Amino acid sequence: MTKILSACGLDCPGCECFVATRDNNDEQRRDIAVRWSKTYEAELTAQDINCEGCMSKGVRFGWCSQCPIRACVVGKGYASCAECADFPCATNSFIYEHVPSAKATIESMRGN
Repeated sequence: MTKILSACGLDCPGCECFVATRDNNDEQRRDIAVRWSKTYEAELTAQDINCEGCMSKGVRFGWCSQCPIRACVVGKGYASCAECADFPCATNSFIYEHVPSAKATIESMRGN
């Protein structure tokens, strides 16, 4: 079973934001901020690029505080969507349309 740090099944340790934080790499943070600002039509700075995983007790990327999936998982007292009888659902469908590997991770954790 894959150890994940996200509520939805995203591979946090494979995320460039997570890696830049882990490595304390400011050059990577600046590069990510520029690219993600364009991709997601946001105004991000290198200081925004810090995350130890959405379910960690450490620092999290700003989106984590707004993520409806994380809010649902935390609200239900789960570690991830794998524990929920309603998986998959309307709350997490948007991420699985864009990142099918996250859904596959949750399915493998559920034994599907």
